Amino acid sequence: MAVEPQWVPSDDDLAEAQVTSFALFAEKRTGLSFPDYQALWQWSIDDLEGFWGALWDYFDLGDRTGDVLGSMEMPGAQWFPGARLNYVEQVLRQVRDDRPAILSVDETGEVTEISWAALVATAAAFARTLRELGVGPGDRVAGYLPNIAEAVIAFLATAGIGAIWSACGQDYSAQAALDRLGQLEPKVLVTADGYRFGGKVHDKTADIAALRAGLPSLAGTVVVSRIGATVPDAIAWENVDPGDAEVDFDIEAVDFAHPLWVLYSSGTTGKPKGIVHGHGGVLLEHLKAVALQSDIGPDDTFFWYTSPSWMMWNFQVAGLLVGATIVCYDGSPAAPAPDALWRLAARTRATVLGTSPGYVLACAKAGSVPRTDHDLSALRLVGITGSSLPPSSSLWLRDNVGERVPVASISGGTDVVSAFIGGVRTVPVWPGELSAPYLGVALDAWDEQGNPVRDEVGELVITKPMPSMPVSFWNDADGSRYRDAYFEMFPGVWRHGDWITITGHGSIVVHGRSDSTLNRQGIRMGSADIYQAVERIPEIAEALVIGAEQPDGGYWMPLFVVLTPGVELTDELRGRINATIRAEVSPRHVPDEIIAAPGIPHTRTGKKLEVPIKKLFQGAEAATVVAPTAVDVPELLDWYAAQQPRG
Repeated sequence: MAVEPQWVPSDDDLAEAQVTSFALFAEKRTGLSFPDYQALWQWSIDDLEGFWGALWDYFDLGDRTGDVLGSMEMPGAQWFPGARLNYVEQVLRQVRDDRPAILSVDETGEVTEISWAALVATAAAFARTLRELGVGPGDRVAGYLPNIAEAVIAFLATAGIGAIWSACGQDYSAQAALDRLGQLEPKVLVTADGYRFGGKVHDKTADIAALRAGLPSLAGTVVVSRIGATVPDAIAWENVDPGDAEVDFDIEAVDFAHPLWVLYSSGTTGKPKGIVHGHGGVLLEHLKAVALQSDIGPDDTFFWYTSPSWMMWNFQVAGLLVGATIVCYDGSPAAPAPDALWRLAARTRATVLGTSPGYVLACAKAGSVPRTDHDLSALRLVGITGSSLPPSSSLWLRDNVGERVPVASISGGTDVVSAFIGGVRTVPVWPGELSAPYLGVALDAWDEQGNPVRDEVGELVITKPMPSMPVSFWNDADGSRYRDAYFEMFPGVWRHGDWITITGHGSIVVHGRSDSTLNRQGIRMGSADIYQAVERIPEIAEALVIGAEQPDGGYWMPLFVVLTPGVELTDELRGRINATIRAEVSPRHVPDEIIAAPGIPHTRTGKKLEVPIKKLFQGAEAATVVAPTAVDVPELLDWYAAQQPRG
């Protein structure tokens, strides 16, 4: 654990933070005192009804009657029974004319501004188009799109009429997209003819044709022109644009739990599970996460590098709920240079930039110094998610981006389309640690018997419901798949599948997935700890460690490394890798052998495929452990399947 924080809130931070304003609101409402964030968090989980009811009123979400919680049972908690609302209503309340709603950026750096008036007018026009195509409440609209402004507009139009949105990025093949979107039997497909990435043009017309052929439920296809290709028998997005015409955006009021969108699990063990989230739960959770935790408001420009395939796309759209300007970028984070995101942050005057540990490490290895190479004077927060951020990378951000720019490392997931743990403007940042549990998140670390543990590794559990927990899984009528996913180990308590340590100063360290935990001689170890040490070595581009129990009772723990171009895996490099692990992690973490690999397979959202590879090493057939469409480079599976314990 870190010895001292790398960032401490100033008096101005403590006074001006939106979470401080909410704490004062809650104090007046309850008569209680909340002298610090820890006290506010404790109240938020001790009195769920008081906290979430206060949040509703703080953001002035309208009249409501009845209880906040009809039932606290997990799964199946009933939030705000009888309430009627729509996510899009909150967006429309933010309309203004002094700054844009969206900055749309392409790989050349060209920035197109979309005003709030244009955002609303085009969404209203597209909602009219959807209704003309027969789409109504509960029907599905599918997106097969890059991260462009039209994707946001299509989502708002869909949600505004009570239909259900679901999307994936165009880096997915037609089959991978069908594995997801095909489950929903959508009425309308919204797509783009292609995209540009890494300096290359990607024509998606063949994939669009295959996708349309696999979706017999479609009543229409709408195409955004990005590369000038032709998609026959489709509605051109340009024909949806209302121009100067007035279009009434007739918003459909829906129940609190009415489905807003369907996101997907990684799909590594079969067809991806469709995870359904409701309007009210997402609205409340995202207002809390964006405004109170990230301190984003109407003066901010919010830029998270993401894709419609990833829940962070949905999270970034939530910037519109608080009147912020959001940035849509569909290019490479490293084109034309490794520091491209910092260049774009400077160009857009981003106040909040979100990226991944892998990108930060790549910039460090490339020798980038963003604070001197780019004008980042507007930047006040760097967000990180996707995997654990090593302490060294956190300190690199301090030294090379700005010592007064805090790092908000967050951890949560598609399951709740938000975070359980992250930053807050009034709490210190500790290198390699996540600052605090989010408000309203009854987070704990438990041992295998269900006992809370501190300053040692335990299972991440959530002991009380959150509004943005899934309404259901798609096509899971009896709820059995939902229960099995989160509640099998500890009935009535959400087990997320991560190993965490809650430190003595209240921060959290995330060690990696508990279902892929390394377990040598009864000692549990997190793979993330090894990656943090090894991937900082200049010769190592990426690493994968697996711990596989063998039929004879043995245990094989290989470390696979992808080398940077021109590097060979010599005995000297092996020795240096082992010495680094021994010194920075522990002697128990030193692998049985180190093997050069042609690549590391990931899920489509960038997670390393630790569990499927482990199953391969334990004798399972490749076809049974992972669906090829869920893997970024399926060809790598054959190479890993050929690896066997040695010696």
